[in-house]
Amino acid sequence: MAEKERETVLITGATDGLGRAAAVRLAEENYRVFAAGRNAAKRESLKKEAWERKLPLETVEMDVCDDESVRRAVGEVERYTDGIDALVNNAGIAYVAVMEEVKLEHLRQQMETNFIGVVRVTQAVLPGMRKRGRGRIVNVSSVAGKMAMPLFGPYSASKHALEGMTDALRLEVHPFGIEVVLLEPAYIRTNMEASAVQLSAEYQAALETSPYAGHYLAFRRVWKARTKDSKATPEDFVRELLRALRETPPRARYPVTRRAKMVNWTKRLLSDRQLDRQMLKTFGLERRS
Repeated sequence: MAEKERETVLITGATDGLGRAAAVRLAEENYRVFAAGRNAAKRESLKKEAWERKLPLETVEMDVCDDESVRRAVGEVERYTDGIDALVNNAGIAYVAVMEEVKLEHLRQQMETNFIGVVRVTQAVLPGMRKRGRGRIVNVSSVAGKMAMPLFGPYSASKHALEGMTDALRLEVHPFGIEVVLLEPAYIRTNMEASAVQLSAEYQAALETSPYAGHYLAFRRVWKARTKDSKATPEDFVRELLRALRETPPRARYPVTRRAKMVNWTKRLLSDRQLDRQMLKTFGLERRS
């Protein structure tokens, strides 16, 4: 029996956190992985691990916010392979701030990375997939794309946009034999949390002068409790990613972790007013007289 052809997978944001865990595991599963990222030191670290373990994993420099960087990276992968079989759009950042105070430059960066960056990489990959008559695109969303909470407005906005775009894209590319899937993780502890704290530092520093000081303090309390209780690991993410890559046909959405499934059911069963009441109670945001 002939050995099955090794599939090529391009993963963005793949040198840290969930992306790195996915890149290593997929390589262990005999996918040919191209792990894309901006940070040279992190790329080198991953490249070293792959070399030491003899994994079919290569790294490629890519900034999803830069047109030329994306074109160059996708061109490089296509040049050294028979084509990209699957794209995992995983790169993302998070600003934590109330909508009245978030700077528009930060909001633009949030949308540029989490949404427009996904479109940019997808547009670069799709011509090759269409030509071959097959391919799979997995967009990493979040439960925040289904249900927003205070201070997560910028991040939720980017993920809501990603959800809507992905639903349209799934229909548009269906005639060409291309499948499009959403992964919707709940909280999983990674370095992204530290990155979000760093990105949002100036908003936390202005607590004493902000009329939303109580909101920020409540967010800290709720977030600390939820992250402390979370037992989810990157392996939970990778397991659902493998299902999203292998199931034929795939489902439109794959919630990742038990909490993600609970959020989906809560969103279906409760009205907006009921959800608001629940969220306001959780964060202690009673209306001032």
